[in-house]
Amino acid sequence: MSPLANSWGTVAPRRWAVVVAAGVGKRMGSELPKQYLSLAGKPLLHRTLAPFLASPLVDAVVLVLAANDPYWPQLAISHAKLHCCTGGAERSLSVANALTYIVSQQGQAQDWVLIHDAARPCLSEGDLERLIITLTNHPVGGLLASPVADTLKRANDRAEVVATVDRSHLWRALTPQMFRLQLLQQALVAVQAAGVAVTDDASAVEYLGLRPALVLGKSSNLKVTLPADLLLAEQILAAATSGYGQ
Repeated sequence: MSPLANSWGTVAPRRWAVVVAAGVGKRMGSELPKQYLSLAGKPLLHRTLAPFLASPLVDAVVLVLAANDPYWPQLAISHAKLHCCTGGAERSLSVANALTYIVSQQGQAQDWVLIHDAARPCLSEGDLERLIITLTNHPVGGLLASPVADTLKRANDRAEVVATVDRSHLWRALTPQMFRLQLLQQALVAVQAAGVAVTDDASAVEYLGLRPALVLGKSSNLKVTLPADLLLAEQILAAATSGYGQ
């Protein structure tokens, strides 16, 4: 058997990273989409793409952009691994468009796809590597996640506490989320046909009755949503550069 052969009976599956950057980030209160805001001297999107473009474990990166995005051409980011495609009206449609693009680029059913939010610029190279290595032979796939550390309260409509929630088995879902190309396509088609709203790609896979694996990731892999998150992201990146938080 060829050293590149695997249990699928073909050459080793490729790994495609999909970075979803078609949103506008209205909660940031900025006319400029948040993925183009400055973060530690560079556009936030530049920070987000960096670990995928640098990783030898990622074969290609597909950046999903809004139709007629006027800002991306100004960044002048060029890389042999970088591809671009147009997103949809909502996140799940943007991911579906990316998967269709991957198929057009000779992507195979067994290839791995790592879906990542453009607004998560603090992904560490170590977490990315751990996710890929941990899931390489997993039958379903999975996602980076971190255990919930805070005490959780359930409230009523008057913002009064009605219960304290047991957090012992609760995790915060992060990205990337890594699944086989064909499986993820099937999952997205299923939830769209059923009219089921999902907030991440793992939810779509769960809808098929499957159980994605949780791979421990750093809680510093935050999603920039509000203006204060930019400052926190700068602090995280500065700590990583200085050797702390690795």
